[in-house]
Amino acid sequence: MILDTLGVGLLGTSTEVCHKVTQYSKIYSSDISSTIWGHLDFRLPPLYAAFVNGVAVHSMDFDDTWHPATHPSGAVLPAVIALSEAFPQKKKISGLNLLLAFNVGIEVQGRLLRFSSEARNIPKRFHPPTVVGTMGSAAACAKLLALDQLKCKNALAIAASYAGAPLANAATQTKPLHVGNAAKHGLEAACLASQGLQGNKQILDMESGIGAFYTDYNPQTLPTLQSYPWLLDQQDVAIKRFPAHLGTHWVADAALSVRRKLVESSDKLLPLDKIEKVILKVPEVKYVNRPSPTSEHEARHSFQFVACSALLDGSVSVQSFTSENVHRPALQELLCKTQLEHPADNTPSFESLYCEVSVMLRDSNTVSDRCDTFYGHWRKPLKKEDLEKKFQSNACSVLPAEATEGIIETVYNLEKVEDCSVLSTFLSGQSARALLEKLRFL
Repeated sequence: MILDTLGVGLLGTSTEVCHKVTQYSKIYSSDISSTIWGHLDFRLPPLYAAFVNGVAVHSMDFDDTWHPATHPSGAVLPAVIALSEAFPQKKKISGLNLLLAFNVGIEVQGRLLRFSSEARNIPKRFHPPTVVGTMGSAAACAKLLALDQLKCKNALAIAASYAGAPLANAATQTKPLHVGNAAKHGLEAACLASQGLQGNKQILDMESGIGAFYTDYNPQTLPTLQSYPWLLDQQDVAIKRFPAHLGTHWVADAALSVRRKLVESSDKLLPLDKIEKVILKVPEVKYVNRPSPTSEHEARHSFQFVACSALLDGSVSVQSFTSENVHRPALQELLCKTQLEHPADNTPSFESLYCEVSVMLRDSNTVSDRCDTFYGHWRKPLKKEDLEKKFQSNACSVLPAEATEGIIETVYNLEKVEDCSVLSTFLSGQSARALLEKLRFL
C-alpha cells in the first residue's frame, strides 16, 4: 500500500490538474500576506487570513443571521478583505469594488437557499454556512478577481466540493471552524478557477450538485439584470444583541418581560425560593435544547440557559457566558426548575417562531409573557446607535479607540474609498493618525 501510493503520487505530479494546483499553491511561498484582525505582530497568506478571521467572526455565535437560515457575512467578508490585500498596489481595490463583491457573495447564498423549502427551517443535519457560505465566498472572490463567466462557473463547482459540515459539532469549539472554512474554501475555489481548474458547470442545477444537501432543491431561472431585485432589499438580516444562537433571542426578550413583572426594580434579586417551575414554549430544535450546559459553547446553544440568565440578571450579555456565570449555584438551581414545551403551531423557522415564558410560583400564581419578534430581528432592527454601541464595545476590547473610529468612518464611506486596504490597516490596530494620508475619498 505504501509503495503503491508513493508511485501513483509521483506519476500524478505530471498531470494537468496537479500542475494547476501546484501553480496556485506557490502563493504560500510568496511574500503575499493579509491582515489578521486585531494583530499588528503577524500576517498570514490570504487563504489562512480568511480562515482565522472567519473563525473569529463565528467564535461566539455573535454574527448576523438571515432567513432562510444561515450566517451570511462571516463566510464572505473575511475572504474578500484578505483577497483585496493580495492585489499589487497598482491594482488596488476600491471600497466600491469590495462592497459589490460582498453583496454578490450574500446574494448567491440567498438565492441558493430560496431554491429549497427545507432551507427555510432551522437546520437539522448540516450547518448552512458550510454549504451556501462556501458558495457565497467563492462568488464574491470570483467577482473581486473579475473572473469571466466560465471561470465563475468553475469557481462555484470547485466550492461545492468543499461544502458541508455536520451539525453535530454545534455547541462545540469546532463550530466556528465551519465559517472559517467557508471563507477559506470559497477563496481557494476562486483562485483555483483563476488558474484554469475546471469542475462541473451544471453544479447548481443538479440533484447530485447543490441538490445533494437539500432534498427538495428546485433551482429556478433568475430575473434578468434589467429587472433584478437584490435579496437584501427584500429580506434584511438579524443582528444579535448577545452572543448565542438566534433562537434564544426570543427566549431572552420574553424572559426579561417576565422578570420585570416579578421584580420591582432591576437591582432587586429574583425570588428563587418562590419559584416552583419555569416553562418555555419554544419550537423543537434539538441542538438548542440543553438543560444542563457545561461550557460557554453549550450555554450559547441552550434555550434553558438564556432564559434563566435573563430571569436572574435582567440582561444577557457577553459576560453571561463566562465559566463563572455558567456554573453559579443560583443559575443551576433555576435550570433544574426549567422545562420545555413544543406547541404544534411553533414552527422552527426564524421567520415565524415565538417564545412564551411562564414562571409558576409556589403561591399558585403564574407570570407569563410572549415574544413574537425580538429587538434585532429584521422585523424590529437595531437602531443605528445601538449597532454602533455593539461594534464599539466589541472592537474596543481588541483595538485602540482611534482604530475603532477609523473602521466606523471607513465602513460608512466605503463607496467613496479609493483603496480599501485602509480598512485592513485599521483592523490590524494601527493608529488612525498614521493613516490619515491613506484616506482618499472620491
